[in-house]
Amino acid sequence: MRPPAGLPSLSKRTRVLLILALIAAALLLVGPRFIDIYTDWLWFGEVDFRSVFSRVLLTRIALFFVVGLIVGAIVWLALLLAYRSRPMFLPSPGSNDPVARYRTAVMTRQKLFGIGIPVVIGLFAGLAGQASWSTVQLFLNGKDFGITDPQFGKDIGFYSFDLPFYQFVLNWLFVAVVIAFFASLITHYVFGGLRLSGRQGALTRSARVQLAVLAGTFVLLKAISYWFDRYALLSSSRKEPTFTGAGYTDINAVLPAKLIMLAIAVICAIAFFAAIFLRDLRIPAMAVALLVLSSVLVGAVYPLVVEQFSVKPNAADKERTYIERNITATRQAYGITDQTVEYVDYSGSSTKEPKEVPADVTTIANTRLLDPNVLSPTFTAQQQLKNFYAFPKSLNIDRYEMDGTLRDFVVAARELSPSSLQGNQTDWINKHTVYTHGNGFVAAYANQVTAVSGDTQNNTGGYPIYSVSDLETKPADPALAVENPRSYYGPVIASSDADYAIVGGEPGSAPREYDTDSRKYTYTGEGGVGIGNWFNRLAFAAKYTERNILFSGAIGSDSKIIYNRDPADRVNKVAPWLTTDGTVYPAVVNGRMQWIVDAYTTLDNYPYAQRSSLDGLVQDSTNQANGRMLPKKEVSYIRNSVKATVDAYDGTVTLYQVDDKDPVLSAWMGVFPDTVKPKSEVTPDLQAHFRYPEDLFKVQREMLAKYHVDDPGEFFSNNAFWSVPSDPTVETDKNQPPYYVLAGNPETAKPQFVLTSPMVGYQRELLSAYISVQSDPENYGKFRVLQLPTNTQTQGPQQAQSAMTSDPRVASELALLRQSNKVIFGNLLTLPIADGGILYVEPLYTQRNSANAFPQLARVMVSFTDTTGIRVGYAPTLAEALDQVFGSGTGSSATRPSGEPAKPAETGGQTPAPTPAPPAAGQTPDKAAAVAELDAALANLQSAQSGGDFKAYGEALERLQKAVNSYQSAGG
Repeated sequence: MRPPAGLPSLSKRTRVLLILALIAAALLLVGPRFIDIYTDWLWFGEVDFRSVFSRVLLTRIALFFVVGLIVGAIVWLALLLAYRSRPMFLPSPGSNDPVARYRTAVMTRQKLFGIGIPVVIGLFAGLAGQASWSTVQLFLNGKDFGITDPQFGKDIGFYSFDLPFYQFVLNWLFVAVVIAFFASLITHYVFGGLRLSGRQGALTRSARVQLAVLAGTFVLLKAISYWFDRYALLSSSRKEPTFTGAGYTDINAVLPAKLIMLAIAVICAIAFFAAIFLRDLRIPAMAVALLVLSSVLVGAVYPLVVEQFSVKPNAADKERTYIERNITATRQAYGITDQTVEYVDYSGSSTKEPKEVPADVTTIANTRLLDPNVLSPTFTAQQQLKNFYAFPKSLNIDRYEMDGTLRDFVVAARELSPSSLQGNQTDWINKHTVYTHGNGFVAAYANQVTAVSGDTQNNTGGYPIYSVSDLETKPADPALAVENPRSYYGPVIASSDADYAIVGGEPGSAPREYDTDSRKYTYTGEGGVGIGNWFNRLAFAAKYTERNILFSGAIGSDSKIIYNRDPADRVNKVAPWLTTDGTVYPAVVNGRMQWIVDAYTTLDNYPYAQRSSLDGLVQDSTNQANGRMLPKKEVSYIRNSVKATVDAYDGTVTLYQVDDKDPVLSAWMGVFPDTVKPKSEVTPDLQAHFRYPEDLFKVQREMLAKYHVDDPGEFFSNNAFWSVPSDPTVETDKNQPPYYVLAGNPETAKPQFVLTSPMVGYQRELLSAYISVQSDPENYGKFRVLQLPTNTQTQGPQQAQSAMTSDPRVASELALLRQSNKVIFGNLLTLPIADGGILYVEPLYTQRNSANAFPQLARVMVSFTDTTGIRVGYAPTLAEALDQVFGSGTGSSATRPSGEPAKPAETGGQTPAPTPAPPAAGQTPDKAAAVAELDAALANLQSAQSGGDFKAYGEALERLQKAVNSYQSAGG
């Protein structure tokens, strides 16, 4: 037989070609990553957060080398020891050694195998380990919470910052030891230290010692792991979905089992180390058997027996202490303690008339008729101006002070929509250098529309009344005026694949960007990354795989590229340790348009706190319809500790600390100093536009549905739980979203901006509670929970919807409407009024069955229950509907927050069409002219609507809007 041959050698040419191929493959794999790192470095410099980029990058690099070197070094050392302790023999030429060929191959390439294998393993380990940079940084910068857990008496900071790091270290030591063990085993087998021939095989002393040390080290690490597993029990999921945290079985069976297993693991480790001196392998073999058997009996069977035969038959009593711990911890973790939540008993039946309660007068006067989740097509039809402008699918609610009175508005930015460009507009030059920005801030009074006239089939009103601030229009009220209404950043702009614009050119060159039909513009803001040099142009050409960036003559020495244009994405990039809310909204702050982004700090291991999936908690009927991205992560702690702003013009990102008691934020501020501005730097104008975030409220209402219960017995039985009602205005069985409303303060009757949600009984439709949280600066974050008695029946949202739509007047008209229109139910508002009563108000929109139709308010439905039964109001105006329910005069008397008689133009929250009349005494000619023009504009609108000419209809709407603005400016 021929002696074993080694691997075939390669020619010099083949080696060169192979090396070049490897270099090319490496460039293809690594090149894009380096380009991204370089462009990110430029971008972080633009937004002045390069310290974040550097700190994260350096931490990742350090972890890559530390983890890679430790794992690689352990494997290398194991291979080295196994090789050096190999038996010194050569196989006889005629021997039938199955591994001789592999041994020869290794011997001829000792460096490749001896160093290459540890290096490759170290590279993979480093790449995986660097992803845990946040765990390491929180360990280095975390502080105490000032709260101790009820089982071990350790501060919560240990579980949040220290324990994850210790588990991280242990996991990688496990990985290194396991790989080293198998690497040693294979090496000893290849070089004869381990032979499988013969009946029992053979193991050299050096192989036995090395493998015993590695096995003993693994078991010793397992013993240490058992010690830390005790603390991880406090986040156990054994009792889910009832509650999160260690239960009776965990504390009385699993915890002792962990200590027993720890002791057994130490004994087993000693047994393995004893094999160094003893040739008898039965001792470590018995240790392995003992460890496995004890893991099954002590670690699994014993807790199962305790759970089945001791806990389940007496669960309510056995789990009482641990449910109490879960209730306390969950309230702390989700910010729903007695310091922030006020529970108020509420009868559910009225004792007064709304007009007798000052707070009710304010609430009804500000009842919102415009649904921001419905009216985006209406905004688009009436305020789009150009085909390449657009509004988001879901608009937003905010409030502004007008003449000393707080009023709420439906607000939106008129953004650029690159996906709406048509024809030659989509040419690369036009798409990226001409159509670069949006134009304007649009606000509509939330409780007013143009007068609804005619029947529902020929309705000529029900449209928003706008206050617009753009390049050609200035609003009547200074609070809504934007100095520079151009928006280069926004969620609509970023929703297209064309997430970049190139602005500027050669010095002194003519403006290129579209501004208005008569004017071009050149960007002058601080935003954007300079691409005036060829190196940056080459980098971005490669990033976007677009050669035009490299060769276009439109790019000059002053050119900049604007990208990462979504406000939430910008915040996520500069603060990767934050989770952003699913909604961003525009606000006029000190004359500038700012996007406000709510951001959260979260944990997933707060001891005993309920752990849930964040995307499941915030899911409701609006998310899927409006394309909101939901964060997919487990949480057991959440705080809205940061409010961020993104300037719509220059993209400046500013982070503000709004919760100085959040230890998680304090830890991150230690990691990234000077990145979050203190609360004292929030200006009053900005603070006035902070809203309590929707996603956080959804999470907290889900927790309040269970954790308003104090008694563990009631908690275990579920009979006192609440549920979030399903949205009755849509066909899907999704949760009803919370709603922002301006409600009267129960003590002062002044309007306060609150986020609200009704709650129904567990798996029932009867109203059980009403949750509201304040957004106004003086009482921000204060919850008020109205609890209805359990022995009464107050209709919930689904029942109220059914009562309204089944009313004979409503049902007959809906049947008629659906023959030629699409009927859209607006947000069903739940309003506590009449000193114990519940009023439901729902706008009804119609939309013609045509391609260019859009929703318009047609009717208002209200429902109220008292001792006489359910009363339903249905009318073109809120005032008329209220009069039907409460009697004549209630609607008009409850229109003004101050209680003074309502002005004709505000009755019922809708603006009626003025009738022609000569100027009254004291009326100026300008006002009389404005009234006349308003009459003519309304007549023109009716004519255009009946004619079916959409272009004429749009022009008529613009004329009407200008007439309304003139009328308001003249003192109307």
